[in-house]
Amino acid sequence: MNAEQQSARLAKYDVAGPRYTSYPTVPYWEDTPTEAQWLEHVARALRQGEGDGAGASVYVHVPFCRALCTFCGCNTRVTRTHTIIMPYVQAVLAEYAMYRERLGVAALGLGELHLGGGTPTFLDPAELAALLGGLLGSSTLRPGAQLSIEVDPRVTTPEQLRLLAQHGFQRISLGVQDFDPQVQDIVNRVQSVAQVRAVTVAARQLGFSSVNYDLIYGLPFQTPASIELTMAAVCELRPDRIALYGYAHVPWIKPGQRRFTEIDLPEGRAKRALYELGRERLEAAGYREIGLDHFALPTDSLWQAAHAGRMHRNFMGYTEAYTRPLLGLGVSAIGDAVDAFMQNEKELQQYHERIARRELPIHRGHRLDTEDQVLRRHILNLMTRMATRWTGPDATPFLEDISVRLAEFAADGLVELDAQGCRVTEAGRGFLRNICMAFDARLARRSPERQLFSQTA
Repeated sequence: MNAEQQSARLAKYDVAGPRYTSYPTVPYWEDTPTEAQWLEHVARALRQGEGDGAGASVYVHVPFCRALCTFCGCNTRVTRTHTIIMPYVQAVLAEYAMYRERLGVAALGLGELHLGGGTPTFLDPAELAALLGGLLGSSTLRPGAQLSIEVDPRVTTPEQLRLLAQHGFQRISLGVQDFDPQVQDIVNRVQSVAQVRAVTVAARQLGFSSVNYDLIYGLPFQTPASIELTMAAVCELRPDRIALYGYAHVPWIKPGQRRFTEIDLPEGRAKRALYELGRERLEAAGYREIGLDHFALPTDSLWQAAHAGRMHRNFMGYTEAYTRPLLGLGVSAIGDAVDAFMQNEKELQQYHERIARRELPIHRGHRLDTEDQVLRRHILNLMTRMATRWTGPDATPFLEDISVRLAEFAADGLVELDAQGCRVTEAGRGFLRNICMAFDARLARRSPERQLFSQTA
């Protein structure tokens, strides 16, 4: 395919679309469960998780950051004071206690625990110890349980890392984004290679088995030269996993992104060229693409899970096993009970008030109908295995004309299609979000009245 044909294909598929960390996607949630209904869904998923031995997952959202990164789309609270931290830790532990009490479980069996943010290492060692002690003291870790945390290299200390290692954490994810000084300045995320190296080396010396770097392409002022600079440093540091996310420009949702404009952003073909350059550089260094935006070394357990067909995807990203349910604790955290979703209150004060009233702080959610559950399985299959089949229990009336909706992808060499299934080709991996949109019944039936999602390219 020549450059002109590649450009035309990119233009055709560069549309607004979801990243599919859930199906249905959050803008299409309806039928929010009551607290009693949500607990019923969680209890059923908990029995399923206990039955297969994987256990449950807990995600804790720590929203605090010392400064706003202007690219960020997460729910954050910018502060420099620690007076609000311990009340928040206590509220999270109270929420976890309410779950255990109302589920009739003294200690939850965990297959995964993940701390995300925000900046979890905004918590000082005493605050972090209180949070971890409360969570793990009320849980039983399953064999092979995965404990992981997202960190900001600028504020993460050796003492925090030692504390995490002592509590059994094996995986750490560093927010790197880009090493080019001009890009760092415009997105308000200035950090040196030396800072990232120091945290990486310290984590490995403490026995962390997997180090992940989060990188972003499509940031303002990024160029092929800046991507080369970043990838050279990343490959020299050699993390076990890499997430290479496309920047999601949604200033109508995140006003901090108005620090720059579309004029400053690489878009369309220029943006995709940055991804392809990064991908080629990583693959030349021995990394393998394992899913949407994700790469790993063959020695890493996530690559091994992908290779064995065990990899799962949820609101925490790609994980090594299918654990259920996923309890989301903290402000704006999202839970997944297989056939129902729930998101906590998004405002910190409202979250505290609900916890003080001994209420689960449910803000919104969705109970999946039969069609939702079938289509969710197909999208998960595509996201984790690059293939799916629509026969038997995985058939639903919406899929009766799926071959028609996939025909153009097949003609463009992005999928291989037969009467009962499809497989994403190597060329199609970069268009995975578009392919999944063909299975999105709710999007097909009700296009959004305003732009809700970032561009797919």
